[in-house]
Amino acid sequence: MFYNLIKDKIKINNSYVDYIAFGVGSRNLIIVPGLSVRDLKGAGISLVLMYKCFAKDYRVYLFDRRHDVSEGFSIWDMADDIANAMKQLGVDSADFLGVSQGGMISMALAIKYPDKVSKLVLCATAARPNDTIKKNINNWVVYAKKGDYVSINKETFSLMYTASYLKKYKLIMPFIVRLVKPKDVNRFVILASSILTFDCYEKLSEIKCPVLVIGGECDQITTGEASVEIAEKIGCEIYMYKEYGHAVYEEAKKDFNKRVYDFLML
Repeated sequence: MFYNLIKDKIKINNSYVDYIAFGVGSRNLIIVPGLSVRDLKGAGISLVLMYKCFAKDYRVYLFDRRHDVSEGFSIWDMADDIANAMKQLGVDSADFLGVSQGGMISMALAIKYPDKVSKLVLCATAARPNDTIKKNINNWVVYAKKGDYVSINKETFSLMYTASYLKKYKLIMPFIVRLVKPKDVNRFVILASSILTFDCYEKLSEIKCPVLVIGGECDQITTGEASVEIAEKIGCEIYMYKEYGHAVYEEAKKDFNKRVYDFLML
């Protein structure tokens, strides 16, 4: 079912980056998830199930951020870590799917290491922080510094998902917001803060590989306008879901994965 699933870590600069690999295809697909209070190990199986449709055509890799981070650790540093991990794994180039902060990392990597990115899909992300992003990140940082992960989860879920989705899971949501928490609050604060200092907008024209941008018009975390801004600057294909927000990749999973798959297979 999990197509040669591997859960391992790679040593990078006196730290480690956790990764998951699965799939039996001859092509490489690297998926970079967004910022989360959970690490990749905690979300691993759910992510494999979400993207299992790529397993027959691809060897799929999902990368976390490194274990140990210090003040000032940036999105560009995260891109360097993935490039380093690819080298150690013998992956010369790959198609990329970057979601939210993972989209920022993927853009940075495509700009800095163009030979490593064959095709790029950017979902619910931004090339620079807008007012909505700044407000959300600053709120989460304040909550995290207080150790109030419940408020982070409540606010994140309410902003990410549609009302119908939240209603569907309203009975279990109170348990989820208490169960999901960061192992290292300081690490979460540093990773979240990196979004506030990231700006690759003027460098987007340096991305030469084929790009597909997917967003949700109801996105309350990065905004739908941020997705449109990226596509207009690059001059690439874009698809916007009218009825979904930031979690479009999850709420429209079947259609979303088909659009990604069809683009990558062109």
